[in-house]
Amino acid sequence: MVVLASIFTDSGEIWSHLVSTVLISYIINSLGLMLGVSVGVLLIGVGTAWLVTMCRFWWSNIFEWGLLLPLAAPAYLLAYTYTNMLDYFGPVQTWLRNLFGWSSVADYWFPDIRSLPGAIAMLVLVLYPYVYLLARVAFLEQCTCTLEASRSLGCTPWRSFVTVAIPLARPAIIAGLALALMETLSDFGTVKFFGVNTFTTGIYRTWLGMGERAAAAQLSAVLMIFIFVLILLERWSRSQSRYYQSRSHYQSQSKFQLGGIRAILAAIACLLPVAFGFLIPAAYLLQMTIANAEKTINQEFFNLASHSLILATITAGLGLAIALILAYGQRLRPNLLMRFAVRIAAMGYAIPGSVIAVGVLIPIGRFDNTLDSWMRANLGISTGLLLSGTITALVFAYLVRFLAVSFNSVESSLGKIKPSLDDAARSLGHNPSSTLVKVHAPLMSGGMLTAAMLVFVDVMKELPATLVIRPFNFDTLAVQVYQYASDERLIEAAAPALAIVLVGIIPVIFLSLRIAKSRPS
Repeated sequence: MVVLASIFTDSGEIWSHLVSTVLISYIINSLGLMLGVSVGVLLIGVGTAWLVTMCRFWWSNIFEWGLLLPLAAPAYLLAYTYTNMLDYFGPVQTWLRNLFGWSSVADYWFPDIRSLPGAIAMLVLVLYPYVYLLARVAFLEQCTCTLEASRSLGCTPWRSFVTVAIPLARPAIIAGLALALMETLSDFGTVKFFGVNTFTTGIYRTWLGMGERAAAAQLSAVLMIFIFVLILLERWSRSQSRYYQSRSHYQSQSKFQLGGIRAILAAIACLLPVAFGFLIPAAYLLQMTIANAEKTINQEFFNLASHSLILATITAGLGLAIALILAYGQRLRPNLLMRFAVRIAAMGYAIPGSVIAVGVLIPIGRFDNTLDSWMRANLGISTGLLLSGTITALVFAYLVRFLAVSFNSVESSLGKIKPSLDDAARSLGHNPSSTLVKVHAPLMSGGMLTAAMLVFVDVMKELPATLVIRPFNFDTLAVQVYQYASDERLIEAAAPALAIVLVGIIPVIFLSLRIAKSRPS
């Protein structure tokens, strides 16, 4: 609300200056990113989901979970890694010059990765799993009778895929696309490093570089309009695409056996996004970390890791507790007001970290200044800044951003518990809180663990909000990676970057195990 209300704030001439100079480029670059990422994630996500779900070929069982691995690596890590690999003095161009005898850059042409197409490529490689994940679940849940009916009517496997499977899975595919585009709009590290001006870089530059909070808030409000349009389009698409299938007709999926050149092409199609989105960057970071272990794994690295672990642990614990309260309150009082309040509280994941940072710092700054003025006037005491620039403000921003992740997991687990268990517990003398602790919590332990784990990993990777709100001299692994990479010191950034990737693998394993069990028998 603070951000949206800033539209009516008088920011002086600075807003007019932004409109006349950079606002159009922010809009064009953001739309270009969205268009490019949309095409890329749809092609890779939907195509690979269909291949591993409906076809059998070399290593298809491995690709089922391997295609999720790029989720472990934030886009900005890939940007830093590939820039170092593909620069003039990087291993790729050095190898090409040695191979062909080229002596200088004038002898050959090499694409510039620090560009809008380069940013699109980095974002596609890490965001296609959103579409892949939801599309594969949708394909797994499709009734085999529908697909067999299309085959009996003369459809080839390709035609069944295009005319039957994709329309049935369209709501899930659009939902995955919406998530990918929200992440695209909220990205900061990749576009900043590649010099692509978007709303997130503009907010950061206007707030910290120019010191104009009101103008930064107005840029945030414009970005929020983009996000709301995406949410409305996703909801509209879902309401226009409702398909119902009989659960009684599920049976083991009959996969197409691919052989020869088809099997080779299918394996290559699945291997390329995994290799470029995870294996190559992770291997390069591991090689640099090992080769420079004395320089990278030092006391500073462990201090940064402890800061990240403290923030992630506190946020994960608080996020789980708040999600339990919201989900259980909605279960006990499922009225319209309660549902509306819960949805408002859990909608922060759609808001970019830079916008949340602005929305948190403005009211907290006003509170600190108001309290300090009152204490000076009445008690002659200066309280200073109690909340601004503290861990409390940073954790609060994390909770606003990632509470939806925790809430969705807890709500899903709680929804699977029959209401009759509540009635039975109440008949035995348990009050609602006792029922939650002694009955529900043990039954939903897996969902609670997943909720805490997802929030933990998201906090470890978060960059924009951390850059703006973090306390002085309290950097995290993500912030240090960004600062080292900005100074072209990727060797020092290798160890913290690899640590973020390794932590990110944890939810990938859980997600792959849950998907493997999602097919009804």
